[in-house]
Amino acid sequence: MTDTERQTAEARSTPGTPAAAKPEQSLQRTETVPAYAADPGDHDAILDRFLDEHGDWEKWRTWSDDTTHVIHESQTLRIERVHEIPAHETAWTVAAYETPVSDRIWVLTATGATPAPVLEELLNHLADGEGWDTVIGAPMDEKIVTAATQPLSEAGWKYTVDGRWIRWTSPAGDAGIQFDAFTTQHPSQNLATWTVWAGADPERPAWTLTASPHTPSPLLADLSENLVHGTGTRSPQTAGRELRKKFAVISPTAQTVTSSLPASRRH
Repeated sequence: MTDTERQTAEARSTPGTPAAAKPEQSLQRTETVPAYAADPGDHDAILDRFLDEHGDWEKWRTWSDDTTHVIHESQTLRIERVHEIPAHETAWTVAAYETPVSDRIWVLTATGATPAPVLEELLNHLADGEGWDTVIGAPMDEKIVTAATQPLSEAGWKYTVDGRWIRWTSPAGDAGIQFDAFTTQHPSQNLATWTVWAGADPERPAWTLTASPHTPSPLLADLSENLVHGTGTRSPQTAGRELRKKFAVISPTAQTVTSSLPASRRH
C-alpha cells in the first residue's frame, strides 16, 4: 500500500469516527397539546377498540361499506360512522330514542377531523350507560346550561353573549363552545343548539361537534371537562397543515341514523 492508501485505511478504521448522519427525525416527533388541538388519529381503529371492549354494542352490516352502524343492545342508542369522508364533513352521528321504534330524543354529530381524545371521551361516556335519556319537552333552562358548561366557567374560559348566541372561548381563543338560545324554542329535536369547535376561529374551525336541544347535560359536561383538562398528541407536520386549511362550518342538520335494521343483516 502506498502512504496515501495506508492513511486512508487507518482513517476509516479509527475508533470514534462519526457515523453517517441520520435523516432528520424531527418530523416524527409529537408534542403534547390540549385535547381539542390533538390529531384525529384513526377513527376506524377507535371504533373497533370500542366494539372490542363493550359487548353490549353491536356492529350492523349496511348495503355499502361506506357506512357502519353500531347499536346498543337496548336499541335506543345508535351510532352511525361514515368512512372516507372529508375532514370538515359529518363523519359521526349519535342518536338516542325513547323506545326502539320512537322518534329520536336527541342527536349529536362530529366531523371527520374531530381529535381522537375528544372522540374517545364521547364514546366512553356512551359506554358508561348513564345520562342517555332526557325528559322530552323539558325546557332548556339556565340550570341545564350551567351544568353543561361548568368546567369551562371554572377554568376561566371567556364568557360572552351576542344576541341569541352564548359563547365560552378558551384563553388562547383557539377553541370554544357556543349555545344557540333560539333553537331551544323550536319544536325540532334535530337543530344544532350546541356547537363545540377548535381552530383559527369559529368561522374557520378545524373540526366541529354539534348537539341538539335535549342532549343530556352530563354528556356535554364531560366534553367540556375534556376540552379544559384533556390532552393529546399532535405531530408538527399536522399542525402545519392545519394552519393552512380553511374548513367550512358544517350544516346543523344532522344525518339520520337508521331507526331499525333487520336481524338478518347483523354480523
